[in-house]
Amino acid sequence: MHAIQTWALSEVLKHNDIVRNYEAGDTVFKAGDSGNFMAVLLQGEVEIRKQDEVLTMVEAGSIFGELALIDHQPRSADAVARTACRAALINEAHFYRLVEQTPSFALAVMRILTHRLRLNLNS
Repeated sequence: MHAIQTWALSEVLKHNDIVRNYEAGDTVFKAGDSGNFMAVLLQGEVEIRKQDEVLTMVEAGSIFGELALIDHQPRSADAVARTACRAALINEAHFYRLVEQTPSFALAVMRILTHRLRLNLNS
Protein backbone atom coordinates (compact mmCIF):
# COMPACT_ATOMS: atom_id res chain seq x y z
CA MET A 1 0.00 0.00 0.00
CA HIS A 2 1.31 3.44 -0.90
CA ALA A 3 0.37 5.61 2.04
CA ILE A 4 1.75 7.99 4.58
CA GLN A 5 3.00 5.83 7.45
CA THR A 6 1.48 6.18 10.92
CA TRP A 7 4.56 7.93 12.33
CA ALA A 8 4.43 10.48 9.50
CA LEU A 9 0.72 11.08 10.14
CA SER A 10 1.55 12.04 13.70
CA GLU A 11 4.07 14.57 12.34
CA VAL A 12 1.43 15.96 9.96
CA LEU A 13 -1.08 16.39 12.76
CA LYS A 14 1.42 17.72 15.31
CA HIS A 15 1.63 21.14 13.63
CA ASN A 16 -1.65 21.17 11.77
CA ASP A 17 -4.90 22.32 13.29
CA ILE A 18 -6.81 22.27 10.01
CA VAL A 19 -8.68 18.97 9.96
CA ARG A 20 -11.87 19.03 7.95
CA ASN A 21 -14.80 16.65 7.79
CA TYR A 22 -16.67 16.03 4.54
CA GLU A 23 -19.92 14.23 3.88
CA ALA A 24 -20.33 11.87 0.93
CA GLY A 25 -20.74 13.98 -2.20
CA ASP A 26 -19.01 17.07 -0.80
CA THR A 27 -16.48 18.75 -3.08
CA VAL A 28 -13.06 19.18 -1.52
CA PHE A 29 -11.80 21.22 -4.49
CA LYS A 30 -12.65 21.77 -8.15
CA ALA A 31 -10.55 21.74 -11.31
CA GLY A 32 -9.24 25.25 -11.88
CA ASP A 33 -9.10 26.15 -8.17
CA SER A 34 -5.81 27.45 -6.83
CA GLY A 35 -3.64 24.78 -5.25
CA ASN A 36 -3.17 26.38 -1.85
CA PHE A 37 -3.25 23.07 0.06
CA MET A 38 -2.80 19.33 -0.23
CA ALA A 39 -4.62 16.83 1.93
CA VAL A 40 -3.76 13.73 3.89
CA LEU A 41 -6.88 11.58 3.99
CA LEU A 42 -7.35 10.38 7.55
CA GLN A 43 -10.65 8.51 7.10
CA GLY A 44 -12.92 7.62 4.21
CA GLU A 45 -12.50 7.74 0.43
CA VAL A 46 -12.17 10.58 -2.07
CA GLU A 47 -12.64 10.34 -5.83
CA ILE A 48 -10.42 12.35 -8.14
CA ARG A 49 -12.59 13.22 -11.15
CA LYS A 50 -12.13 14.94 -14.47
CA GLN A 51 -15.57 15.94 -15.68
CA ASP A 52 -17.66 12.80 -15.09
CA GLU A 53 -14.79 10.30 -15.22
CA VAL A 54 -13.30 8.94 -11.99
CA LEU A 55 -9.53 9.00 -12.50
CA THR A 56 -8.57 7.43 -9.19
CA MET A 57 -9.79 6.66 -5.71
CA VAL A 58 -7.86 7.94 -2.69
CA GLU A 59 -8.11 5.88 0.48
CA ALA A 60 -7.34 6.75 4.09
CA GLY A 61 -3.63 7.19 4.70
CA SER A 62 -2.86 8.59 1.27
CA ILE A 63 -2.61 12.11 -0.12
CA PHE A 64 -4.27 14.18 -2.80
CA GLY A 65 -3.99 17.71 -4.14
CA GLU A 66 -0.21 17.71 -3.91
CA LEU A 67 0.48 18.46 -7.58
CA ALA A 68 -1.08 21.93 -7.54
CA LEU A 69 0.56 22.72 -4.21
CA ILE A 70 4.00 21.75 -5.53
CA ASP A 71 3.87 23.32 -9.01
CA HIS A 72 1.63 26.34 -8.23
CA GLN A 73 -0.68 25.50 -11.13
CA PRO A 74 -4.50 25.39 -10.97
CA ARG A 75 -6.12 22.12 -9.89
CA SER A 76 -6.30 19.67 -12.80
CA ALA A 77 -9.28 17.69 -11.48
CA ASP A 78 -12.07 17.69 -8.91
CA ALA A 79 -11.78 15.94 -5.55
CA VAL A 80 -15.14 14.68 -4.25
CA ALA A 81 -15.80 12.75 -1.05
CA ARG A 82 -17.05 9.28 -2.00
CA THR A 83 -17.86 8.52 1.63
CA ALA A 84 -17.94 10.57 4.80
CA CYS A 85 -14.29 11.43 5.33
CA ARG A 86 -11.81 13.41 7.34
CA ALA A 87 -8.71 15.11 5.92
CA ALA A 88 -5.78 17.11 7.26
CA LEU A 89 -5.23 20.08 4.97
CA ILE A 90 -1.60 21.09 4.58
CA ASN A 91 -0.78 24.54 3.24
CA GLU A 92 2.49 25.38 1.51
CA ALA A 93 4.27 26.67 4.62
CA HIS A 94 3.33 23.54 6.57
CA PHE A 95 4.36 21.32 3.63
CA TYR A 96 7.81 22.95 3.49
CA ARG A 97 8.18 22.61 7.26
CA LEU A 98 7.30 18.90 7.07
CA VAL A 99 9.75 18.32 4.21
CA GLU A 100 12.50 20.18 6.06
CA GLN A 101 11.92 18.66 9.51
CA THR A 102 10.83 15.18 8.43
CA PRO A 103 12.64 14.13 5.23
CA SER A 104 10.89 10.76 5.41
CA PHE A 105 7.60 12.60 4.82
CA ALA A 106 9.03 13.98 1.55
CA LEU A 107 10.16 10.48 0.59
CA ALA A 108 6.65 9.11 1.30
CA VAL A 109 5.12 11.80 -0.94
CA MET A 110 7.62 10.98 -3.71
CA ARG A 111 6.83 7.26 -3.42
CA ILE A 112 3.11 7.95 -3.78
CA LEU A 113 3.73 10.21 -6.79
CA THR A 114 6.01 7.69 -8.51
CA HIS A 115 3.52 4.89 -7.84
CA ARG A 116 0.77 6.95 -9.53
CA LEU A 117 3.07 7.81 -12.42
CA ARG A 118 3.91 4.15 -12.99
CA LEU A 119 0.22 3.24 -12.93
CA ASN A 120 -0.46 5.85 -15.61
CA LEU A 121 2.48 4.74 -17.72
CA ASN A 122 1.33 1.12 -17.59
CA SER A 123 -2.32 1.79 -18.42
